[in-house]
Amino acid sequence: MFVTLKDNSKIEIPEGATAKELAEKLHLTAPHQAIAASINGNPKDLSTPLTEGDHVILWDFNDPEGKETFWHTSAHVLAQAVLRLYPHAKPTIGPPIEQGFYYDFGNLQISDEAFDQIEKEMQKIVGENYVAKREQFSTKDEALKAFESNKYKCELIKGFPEDSPLTGYRQGEFFDLCRGPHIHNLGKIKALKLLKVSGAYWKGDSKNEVLTRIYGITFPDRKQLKEYLEMVEEAKKRDHKIVGPRLGLFSLKEEAPGMPFIHPKGLYVWNQLVNYIRECLDEHDYIEIKTPTLMTKDLWERSGHWANYRQNMFISHIEERDFAIKPMNCPGGMLYYKSYVHSYREFPLRVAEIGNVHRYEPSGSLSGLFRVRSFHQDDAHIFMESSQIEQEILGVLELSHKIYSTFGLQYHLELSTRPEKNTIGSDEEWKSAIDGLKGALDKYGRDYRVNEGDGAFYGPKIDFHIRDAINRTWQCGTIQLDMALPERFELEYTAPDGSRKRPVMIHRAIFGSIERFFGILIENFSGKFPLWLSPVQVRLLIVADRHLPYAEELKRRFKKAGFQCDIDTSNESVSKKVRTAQLEQVNYMLTVGDSEVANNTINVRTRDNIVRGEMAVEPFIETISKEKSERQLTSPFSGAV
Repeated sequence: MFVTLKDNSKIEIPEGATAKELAEKLHLTAPHQAIAASINGNPKDLSTPLTEGDHVILWDFNDPEGKETFWHTSAHVLAQAVLRLYPHAKPTIGPPIEQGFYYDFGNLQISDEAFDQIEKEMQKIVGENYVAKREQFSTKDEALKAFESNKYKCELIKGFPEDSPLTGYRQGEFFDLCRGPHIHNLGKIKALKLLKVSGAYWKGDSKNEVLTRIYGITFPDRKQLKEYLEMVEEAKKRDHKIVGPRLGLFSLKEEAPGMPFIHPKGLYVWNQLVNYIRECLDEHDYIEIKTPTLMTKDLWERSGHWANYRQNMFISHIEERDFAIKPMNCPGGMLYYKSYVHSYREFPLRVAEIGNVHRYEPSGSLSGLFRVRSFHQDDAHIFMESSQIEQEILGVLELSHKIYSTFGLQYHLELSTRPEKNTIGSDEEWKSAIDGLKGALDKYGRDYRVNEGDGAFYGPKIDFHIRDAINRTWQCGTIQLDMALPERFELEYTAPDGSRKRPVMIHRAIFGSIERFFGILIENFSGKFPLWLSPVQVRLLIVADRHLPYAEELKRRFKKAGFQCDIDTSNESVSKKVRTAQLEQVNYMLTVGDSEVANNTINVRTRDNIVRGEMAVEPFIETISKEKSERQLTSPFSGAV
């Protein structure tokens, strides 16, 4: 019989062959290869038999699905090891996460001092090389009986729909409730490490009991674990929650949880980001609006947020009416559109808003600038005719590329298509929308990944996943086709034939959350911002008080040229002043002494401790003015002298 592979080529295999036998025929037997399979779009174990005409994708560790399978299986190894060492512990859930996995346990109290023992037991289990065995329950009662000694599993089972298939996975003596898929055999796990232990509420609800959560990570290669641990150490040094406050960029206060205070230096960086994107908006013919922060319940009912998002909204009752602080800018944008009568001649109409939105996030999930309750989105809503979809998507892709490249950020693209259930719009509308996104992506010429069924209920989307200086990825920008809001708000325009029609609408954001993007930049640059973003670009270091008048004159010249400049007038030595400026990530330190005053010069040193020595002032200003205006990422003085 023949099956179809990922590249749509066909291969002949024996009748009844499994996905594992297909992998062996293709010589995909290394630990990082053939982790699990997609068979006709469904995730499956390698033990799954194949049939004539099946479309088979074999996931390796580089695929997100491969990592998820690898790490979820590893979570079972962790649970099995814990039960061997602590038989009274009660396993609850153990999902894969962005980097690794965790498992939550009831009736378990341990510290990270227990990690060595647990890791040894995990390695022993991996060495036993169990083959994963999937078992299906015929009824809920059968599943409840299998887990009758574990109240957490029973609660989960009772919560599943009656017609939901219930399955478990067995490895050796360990059996767990799980939908799979799993690695075929545990021998693929070549390196493992437990990372931390913390408390976590059962089902994430603070009303429930606290469980013990153990985090870990595994790899099919020891070198990958070594590289990961090195990256973790480097990430700690770059942590924006430490670097940001140390550099005086922002702070977080108990009086406003999840709502950061941006300090003067941070606001300088912030304003450069906003000014830059506004410059780009102007170049691409956007108009900009500002909509109210607080709007009535009626609006949010109309938009669908009251029914579907109310638990994440801040509500207020004023003069016997309910209001909500906006969690999104979109409904306000719809009201702006309805303020005028529109014609196809205006299209595409690109309407931007840098809006402050508020969303309720549980206090336990708040994290610096990355997960907040108050943030600013660089939103835009583009209204158009359906024939303009491709050109507008291309325009947003090109604009996004320009912006990310300015910061030296690489990225990849993902296209998410129609979910299987609970969507709005006709089949024809969805096909048109997806074809429009695909057509634009294909014409754009970059590789992209398709996430089948992972779009929003109101339309398909393209997401930008940017990669930082230490190879971490962050989902930032998004392009979404929306078929819901134009319908809900009865948006119209006059078509060329004089009829009234619904416009097609694109949501798009590039920074996404400006707060989050700011945090990413802090970590990406490790606080060493390029000159155009830097809050302190030039610092004058006087050797003695008699040099202060000359330094004051220089400061005025730098300020007039548009630079952030200050003077260190402390009584410290010049070497100590240099060290202080370097710790504060000042781009240029200019020492001023007797020679510089006499010669009307400056003595130039970069924050990377490259000494350029005595220079004339104007050529230096001209050089760094070009560095700033061109938004260069590195200093022209950083090369060899």
